[in-house]
Amino acid sequence: MTTNQEIRFAVPEDIDTLIDLCEAHSIYEKAPYERQGKRENLLRDLFSESPKLYCLVAVIDQEVVGYATYMKQYSTWDASEYIYMDCIFLREHTRGMGLGAKLIEEIAKEGRKLGCDLIQWQTPDFNSGAIRFYKRIGAVAKPKERFFLSI
Repeated sequence: MTTNQEIRFAVPEDIDTLIDLCEAHSIYEKAPYERQGKRENLLRDLFSESPKLYCLVAVIDQEVVGYATYMKQYSTWDASEYIYMDCIFLREHTRGMGLGAKLIEEIAKEGRKLGCDLIQWQTPDFNSGAIRFYKRIGAVAKPKERFFLSI
């Protein structure tokens, strides 16, 4: 069965689907998710004149089935900017179709346009499928713990 695959930037009309995907992503990563306020914040932060975050979506036959978000950040240690990929997620039935690699390739392309030559991201240590995929595309892991402090 042939499918039409596309990677494109999210548009405001994708917001409700993006929120659904974020919720599915949180369930997959065994993390809580609160939908309240997400629509307004994401619309503002993705689609303002100076967006805080960029979002690509994976589309199969005109249905959004996944997303990846990223932003430009600065590394003090490297004294240079890099792309931080905040999230990447695909619906389970679409994994293994090459969409994850295409999302990361597109982020790399956009990152080069922003003057960056490195992408960083993280994943839970139990996400063995993602870890295998990341290693397969040539990514290298650095062990660290991520901490959260409410202020």
